[in-house]
Amino acid sequence: MPVGFGRRACAHCKDWESSGAIVWPVVCVDEQLKILLVEDSERLRRSLGHGLRREGHSVDLAVNGEESLDYAETYDYDVIILDLMLPKINGLDVLQRLRTSGRRTHILILSAQDQIETRITGLDLGADDYMVKPFSFDELKARMRALHRRGTEQKRPSLRAGPLHIDTIARIVRVGDRDATFSAKEYELVEFLARRPRQVFPQDAIIEGIYESGSEIASNVIEVLVYSIRRKIAEFGETSPIRNRRGQGYFIE
Repeated sequence: MPVGFGRRACAHCKDWESSGAIVWPVVCVDEQLKILLVEDSERLRRSLGHGLRREGHSVDLAVNGEESLDYAETYDYDVIILDLMLPKINGLDVLQRLRTSGRRTHILILSAQDQIETRITGLDLGADDYMVKPFSFDELKARMRALHRRGTEQKRPSLRAGPLHIDTIARIVRVGDRDATFSAKEYELVEFLARRPRQVFPQDAIIEGIYESGSEIASNVIEVLVYSIRRKIAEFGETSPIRNRRGQGYFIE
């Protein structure tokens, strides 16, 4: 049964109040995540940390940028939730230092800064996702799940799938020794399946893996992408390695 307690903890989260009480469900999770939450607001830090722990995750709390770097350099995390307006060292500098040092932990920026320029800067510096406050706790959980799914396989700079050579750094697919002109989403679909050979994914799972949460997507978008990929590979005289198992989904042999 859900457990309610207290009054609304923080104005940053728009979903945490239900008839004047915060309601945290007690749930079973498939896998516990180790999370570093970096937030200088004491109320949000404590409330969000509590909520994530109620979901079954292990959460460390950092109050400033300097402390966050100490944690991130000492422990391995599945996800780092990072505010930008931090004391001592700001969030963008923290992000840049982590990426420069080779840390590949998934980093989700959670900030009140909603300017497009700031979002672009954060993503270009290496953030995996960016959410703006006020935010939905359910959406935050969904985004963390999506990040964790993408990171369960070790990232390799190149992949092979049938006649395809996939350069994951340059984000290029080659058929033989020639570059294929894939769109961004066609490339992401090929990489998503190539990282998980012989695993069958229904269309909903592929959509979650390659599209942002809340995107407006046509119901047949994956079918259209697969058709286009197959057609482009056929232009090179090769057969696409993407297979369809009727009623179940798509996979790469």
